[in-house]
Amino acid sequence: MIQLTRLNSHPLIVNSDLIKLIEMAPDTVLTLISGEKIVVLESSDQVIEKIIAYRREFLSGLGLMTAIPLVSTVAQASHPSSDTKDQEHG
Repeated sequence: MIQLTRLNSHPLIVNSDLIKLIEMAPDTVLTLISGEKIVVLESSDQVIEKIIAYRREFLSGLGLMTAIPLVSTVAQASHPSSDTKDQEHG
């Protein structure tokens, strides 16, 4: 979610995943995947910077949460337990 500003100076929070198109007319116009259009004070470059910053923050948090289980899963896959070896050799 990114915070933008409507033309009337009221803040607006937008789900950046729903933005389909950013138009650079005299004003910046966001077209959402629903077809709704939103006009904001921020430039298209500012909107893109906010989207990138949000995604970086989101993905860095996601990486911290999944890194440990992923490493554990890889370690288990590369070193099968002795029970598995015993079953294979019967």
